[in-house]
Amino acid sequence: MNFDQHIAKIPEFPKPGITFYDIGPMLEDPAVARQAVDTLAELAAQYEPDLIVGLDARGFLFSLPVALALNIGTVMVRKAGKLPGAVVERSYALEYGEATLAIQTERDLHGKRVVVIDDLLATGGTVSAAVSLIEQVGATVAASLFVVELTGLNGRARLSGDVHALQQYEF
Repeated sequence: MNFDQHIAKIPEFPKPGITFYDIGPMLEDPAVARQAVDTLAELAAQYEPDLIVGLDARGFLFSLPVALALNIGTVMVRKAGKLPGAVVERSYALEYGEATLAIQTERDLHGKRVVVIDDLLATGGTVSAAVSLIEQVGATVAASLFVVELTGLNGRARLSGDVHALQQYEF
């Protein structure tokens, strides 16, 4: 399925020179949303994951239904300060500043094979930090899956393993 017609393009948002790719229309149409989840699940299944890891926050919209389709669990990687209990954190550089991701240490990832899911691959900073964090707690990342990839930002080059996106745009 070509998901392009179900992704709104908002020019000059959140700032001049940026186009925001809004997956809201995709989520509004249950047939399109189901096709997106089914396609992500088919992609993930080929890696025989033990768990799906969803990235904060829109990655969660896809990680749980994909995990359920594969009859496996899901684990969340969240922004710092959003998870209770003991966590492991990883900071990474943003265009202007720094951000930190966290995962709970009580999640059982050691020795597990995982597939990471997020809504957008742009520069690769967030997912690269998440992959490092996941590996730090003992899991192996088999693949990273995205709804949208901005190919012109070359985020794929920052990732090891297989990378798939449902829809690609240059910028």
